[in-house]
Amino acid sequence: MPRPYKCRRVFSEPSIQYFKPVGIMMRELDEVILTRDEFEAVRLADYEGKYQEEAAKLMNISRQTFGNIINSAHKKIADFLINTRALKIFGGVIEMISTDKRHFICYECKHKWAVPFGTAKPGKCPSCGSNNIHRSPDERGGFNRGRNRQSQRRGFCVNQ
Repeated sequence: MPRPYKCRRVFSEPSIQYFKPVGIMMRELDEVILTRDEFEAVRLADYEGKYQEEAAKLMNISRQTFGNIINSAHKKIADFLINTRALKIFGGVIEMISTDKRHFICYECKHKWAVPFGTAKPGKCPSCGSNNIHRSPDERGGFNRGRNRQSQRRGFCVNQ
């Protein structure tokens, strides 16, 4: 049995989660799935120019794991470009770290997502449609807020 994945910190969600070549119908395309942790690794290493050691610390993983993630991401991106496929950015065992968004969780399907501050509370889960949604436990107020800073810093990991 393989070892479970360690939760990876992700600081940025892609604004667009699907890419396809122009002029080719979707039904004619195979899909390549780039996980959100692979997207984050590409963002940190290739876009921001961080060294693997520094990027690995930011994602809360080892340098070797970061190297494996970035290699996998590069292969998937090359497959997408060379073999004319669609690219979907989805999934991964991640912990979203964000300061400009409110995080919600669906208690029915455990789906976690974020919405910008200033927008209304979502009425239903975007994944299953349930209205049993709540703010992420790490963002909730209450009498204990500020007392246990360790638990407030810790997000919770979800397989999205």
